[in-house]
Amino acid sequence: MHYVTLSLAILFEVIATSMLKATDGFSRIGLTVAMFACYLCSFYFLTLTIRMMPIGIVYAIWAGLGIVLVAIAGAVIYKEMLDVPAMIGMAFIIGGVVIINTFSKTVAH
Repeated sequence: MHYVTLSLAILFEVIATSMLKATDGFSRIGLTVAMFACYLCSFYFLTLTIRMMPIGIVYAIWAGLGIVLVAIAGAVIYKEMLDVPAMIGMAFIIGGVVIINTFSKTVAH
């Protein structure tokens, strides 16, 4: 169950962060409200997750995967392509998340 709530927290955070650019400095009210609603949902599911897992682990996974997924969304939606060093850095982030989930004894299973 904790990975379901964590996945939802990540999903809503990625949607919200990806919408930031589209709000045009919060001047587009409908998109701004939708963005804030997605952030609210993200933090709600994040709070549910930290009831079941250590906050440091939850935040590392949430932030790490969020970074990578927002970069992918930026490339797809806004055509913001990453260079090789950025892709290598993100590979390290993904590697860190995999290491945490595979080897850490602090992750609740």
